[in-house]
This record gives sequence, structure tokens and C-alpha cells, in this order.
Amino acid sequence: MPLKDKLLAQRIYFLLGALFITSLVVSNLIFQKFFYWYPVDLKIFDSKLFEISVGILPYPITFLITDLVSEIYGKKRANDMVIAGIFASLFSVGIILVADYVPALQNSPVNNATFNTVFSKTIVAVGSSMLAYLFAQFIDIKIYHFWKNLTKGKHLWLRNNFSTWLSQFIDTLAIITLLCYFEVLPWSSFKGLLISGFLFKVLVAALDTPFLYFGVYLFRKRFKLKVNEEINLV
Repeated sequence: MPLKDKLLAQRIYFLLGALFITSLVVSNLIFQKFFYWYPVDLKIFDSKLFEISVGILPYPITFLITDLVSEIYGKKRANDMVIAGIFASLFSVGIILVADYVPALQNSPVNNATFNTVFSKTIVAVGSSMLAYLFAQFIDIKIYHFWKNLTKGKHLWLRNNFSTWLSQFIDTLAIITLLCYFEVLPWSSFKGLLISGFLFKVLVAALDTPFLYFGVYLFRKRFKLKVNEEINLV
């Protein structure tokens, strides 16, 4: 690959990494707000079905990006991005701890109590999210490449959806279990949040398939890649 194209591929990889890390960190900061993602008051197992955290909104973007990076840049680059996301999340926790420790002025627009209420559970949320996220993302990448090798780079929709469905279920199950265990969320909402979160992620995975196809198409056209060919940034 010409040096000019390799430099462009590196810049795009860093941009995708920035979007990935931003989506991950933000999802951990805003998780305490909940909403109905479908305007029907339906219950299952005595729990509201379509009630989920706003933190789930940017989270599927991370799986779309890792699938795209896996397809174009390979397994190692996707794993590198996951590790960078974990580091960024832990670093954000450190900043929040320092900010929470510093006393607010009397005329501060946000006082100590308000700040603590919003961010006090962030540490537990990030810790729980990181355990679930680390497990789920590596599973997503592994399954994605299993299907990619099995189909010889064909049937992109198959590996995109199959890898995401399983990894998203594991992620949803793990994080809700941990948040309930640490009493961030009540156990009474466990079943509803699990089913709602998984259904939402499955729907998003199906809807993002055309975007993955479009992204792969642009990459292959710009860098003249063959089916199953990856960009080597080294």
C-alpha cells in the first residue's frame, strides 16, 4: 500500500478509536437516567419491558466500530481499541474521584451534594461496565473472526449480527447483575432491564448492518481491498 494511503488509513483508525472511546466513557457517565424506548406500558415478569438506561444509547456504537475495525484492520487492531477504551474509562474514574473530593464553593452552580448524587455511583458503574464490556467485546471480536474465517470473508451480515447478539446478551446480563448486586439498581427491575436492554441491542444490531456494509464498501473502494483483505498499519 502506498505511504499516502497508509497514513490516511491510520488517521481513520484513530478517528474511529476516538468515537469508540467517547461512546464508551459517556455511556458510563449518563447511565443513571432511564427512559422508555418504546411508548407502550407493557410488563413481563412484573417488570416494565421497555425501560432502559440512557447509557445504552451510545454503547451499541462501540460494537459497530469494533466490527468495522475487525473487518478492515484485523483482530489485533480491534483488540487494541478495546484495551484503549478500558484505559480511558478508568482514567475518567480517577478524574471524577478528584473532582468529587475537591470541595465546592458556596456560590458554585453545582454544590457538593448534587455532584455526589450524579457521580457517586459512577465508580461502581464503570467497574461493572468494564468487567462486562471487557468480556463481551473480546467475545464479539472472537466470534466475528470465527464467522469471517468460516465464510471466507463473505456474508458480512451473518458475522455482524451473530457476534453482536451473543456478546450483547452477555454484556447486558453481566452489567445488570453487577449493578443489582452492588445495589445501584433494585433486583425487582432485573428481568425487565435484561430483556429490554437485550431487545434494544438486537434491534440496533440489525439496524446498523447497512451502515457496516456502507463503511466496508467505502474502505474497499478507497483502498482497493479485496474481499477478506485487511489493512496492515505496520
